[in-house]
Amino acid sequence: MEIADLLSPDSVLSHLKAASKKQVLQEMAHKAAALTRLPERRIFETLSEREKLGSTGMGQGIAIPHGRVAGIEKMTGLFAQLDNPVDFDAMDDQPVDLVFLLLAPEGAGADHLKALARVSRLLRNQSVCEKLRAASQAAALYALLTEPSSASSQAA
Repeated sequence: MEIADLLSPDSVLSHLKAASKKQVLQEMAHKAAALTRLPERRIFETLSEREKLGSTGMGQGIAIPHGRVAGIEKMTGLFAQLDNPVDFDAMDDQPVDLVFLLLAPEGAGADHLKALARVSRLLRNQSVCEKLRAASQAAALYALLTEPSSASSQAA
């Protein structure tokens, strides 16, 4: 599974303005609702419930909020580069400025886990994250996120 299978150019947000974790999730749920044609409230509630289990802030300024949503037809990702980092209750207590939202169908099973692993692998690459933070336009972010790396394209 490649990142391009999860993201479309329309699902990448540059310079998202948000003052809190809740606001990040609300803004991304709003955008996800437009892309999936599902109720924004259902998406937001799914993400909020998942965050109650434990923060999806994985450290180093990165969060991967995710959940299974009734009615979604395929794995769907959204990426946001935040204007200002926000507290996400991350493992390392560092604020988050790169957020990759992942929504999966209720019966996704292993595909959901594979997609999470793929996103996590990409965002653990420090040089990729530096480039994402330096990019100023959504098109550049999309290109960076979907650029096949030699390691991932051989493993796919």
